[in-house]
Amino acid sequence: MNWTTSPCAALNANAQHEAEAHQAQLTKPTGSLGRLEHIAIQLAAMQSTAKPHIKKPYIAVFAGDHGIAIEGVSAFPQVVTGEMIRNFARGGAAISVLAKAQDATLSVINCGTAYPIESLEGVLDFSIAAGTANFLQSAAMTAEQCAIALSIGKKAVETALEQGADIFIAGEMGIANTTSASAIACALLDRTAADLAGNGTGIDAATLDHKVKVIAQALRRHNTELTSPLAILQHLGGFEIAAITGAYLACAKEGLPIIVDGFISSVAALLAVKHHQEVQQWMFFSHASAEQGHSIIMQALNAHPILDLEMRLGEGSGAATALAIIKLACELHNNMATFTEASVSGAGI
Repeated sequence: MNWTTSPCAALNANAQHEAEAHQAQLTKPTGSLGRLEHIAIQLAAMQSTAKPHIKKPYIAVFAGDHGIAIEGVSAFPQVVTGEMIRNFARGGAAISVLAKAQDATLSVINCGTAYPIESLEGVLDFSIAAGTANFLQSAAMTAEQCAIALSIGKKAVETALEQGADIFIAGEMGIANTTSASAIACALLDRTAADLAGNGTGIDAATLDHKVKVIAQALRRHNTELTSPLAILQHLGGFEIAAITGAYLACAKEGLPIIVDGFISSVAALLAVKHHQEVQQWMFFSHASAEQGHSIIMQALNAHPILDLEMRLGEGSGAATALAIIKLACELHNNMATFTEASVSGAGI
């Protein structure tokens, strides 16, 4: 896994300064477009151009099952993971609709489901195992499985770049993955399970209380092994969470901008940043998830989500929605007239 510690691409400071200067000449009071201005400038630094653009967004949805589901921490059975993969392939899922509306390439990657899935058009089968192990009883993954899952994310980024992608979104699907993500966040941030665990797919209060106890017990069990971000990932994570983490690391190393989705993806982002701090400079954070604990993750990253729509679906849906805002930020930056072009005096504005 030496590739995970190789240097990240550098942002282009010259392009950033040129974009800032261009913003100052547009026919508006300075700062009046708020964060839309900053989004365009940030993307300019990422893309090494004063006129940033998004023409080929790429969305990869990683799916995998979790052994911890056997502990009764989710409102849905594990068979739903495979059923949703089929729904992605048929175009019926939220992310499928959003990808089409945003003219984005959508790739679905099966990292390992509890139930076998037939060959499906648009779905890549990179199954590692029939889901992870129950991390209440053992490490969720072996070291080898964790390395493979990280490399699946890396491969997805390589494929995206081969297809000319200029921004990357990672989505996820996996029953019980909020339990895994909550446990990871607790270990990374030294917070309690009650702080991070939420309702996930819609569990009731009694199930949430049980979920909190399961996570707390698992954290105690693995305490001496949770010595690094990747060790935490191996012991408490899921194949899809590891793949997203690997994708984020690969994006930063290749200089491909990232839009981070909600709770699960943000925990993967936290893992990536804890492993390699410079990864964060390649990230936009799409939305404030309604899932318990997401605000804590955002605070830990000092991140400011673009949207707050009370979403908590996952799949990459919040990131695909925020993509429209980032595109509009580029349109405004590139196509508004300057004071000189519009023969408008900029004095005093």
